Amino acid sequence: MIDLATWNLSIPEGAPPATIQTSQLVQGFKSQYFNSETGTVFFWAPVTGATTANAIYPRSELRETNSDGTLRNWLYPSADNTLRATVTVNQVPSTGKIVIGQIHTKDSTSPMVKLEYQYKTYSSTGNIVAKVRMRPDDETGQVITIATGVTLNRSFSYMIHLSPKGALGITAAGYNWRTTVDPSWKVKPLYFKAGVYVQDNTGYVTEGGKVTFSLLEIKHTTL
Repeated sequence: MIDLATWNLSIPEGAPPATIQTSQLVQGFKSQYFNSETGTVFFWAPVTGATTANAIYPRSELRETNSDGTLRNWLYPSADNTLRATVTVNQVPSTGKIVIGQIHTKDSTSPMVKLEYQYKTYSSTGNIVAKVRMRPDDETGQVITIATGVTLNRSFSYMIHLSPKGALGITAAGYNWRTTVDPSWKVKPLYFKAGVYVQDNTGYVTEGGKVTFSLLEIKHTTL
């Protein structure tokens, strides 16, 4: 059973798109975009869905909160910060790209970390790719292929870990990559996101991203 008590949810419906508050998630909210009835958590985002402010792509995505539903933002030196998930990608849009996990930055359109599944039609498999901005003013960032050969409908695990000293570790499908982010990130409030954020916005209403999480947890451990 996945604990939804420290998340809210953005779904690609409405203008602006609806935010489902923490209390509603805990009470069993479900729609065509999100369902947690079976103990797993299902996300669907069609390419035709509504987009949040400053975004060009639709998402059905959780955003980290406190247990009272207020938005949680943290400074990485204050704890050992981990997002851990086990996920199955069931469908991708025609671009083949969806974001399944993030370390986002408060009051910014540019995350520190985006973890993408990128499907390749020619091989019928996908790569797990991390896009990392080493500094807050880094506009392009690094693109790192963490794992390859991950097929649709195959369960795999990932972890995004940021230590109090700025050591960033990303693990996916049994492979891992490590670096150290620039100390200028120390003063930037951060938060975790997870779900399906499709990197596409054209096509039929049946085209989009569909994922199922069987494990999803956040930990902030004070050392």
